[in-house]
Amino acid sequence: MVAFTESFFVANTLPPDLRNAVDLCVEELFVNMVAYNTETHEPILVELERTGQGIQVALTDFGVERFDPRTAPPVDVTAPVDEREPGGLGLYLVMKMASAIHYEYRDQTSKITLHLDETDNDV
Repeated sequence: MVAFTESFFVANTLPPDLRNAVDLCVEELFVNMVAYNTETHEPILVELERTGQGIQVALTDFGVERFDPRTAPPVDVTAPVDEREPGGLGLYLVMKMASAIHYEYRDQTSKITLHLDETDNDV
């Protein structure tokens, strides 16, 4: 996956610091799809598109139940680490890094589309 984003960034002359945010978001969403959507063996489609001053990332998972990451329970990042419930921090970071997140679900197909701009990757 990292080689895929690297070649896209080189071909589209996008800044390397934006790539770090894209890699984190893609990896977090991809791993969640693989880990939690065990009812399917279909490949996950990952698409990247340059948009103005940034990038649009879309991940599509086929043959799965609905899961809108925007509705994930909030994470209390102010609580001490040893008092936090495990899970959710990755999605929290994705939500903070993306300038926009769109979710579609139809016919057992789940698609998450996010936009990251050159100025949005400060967490």
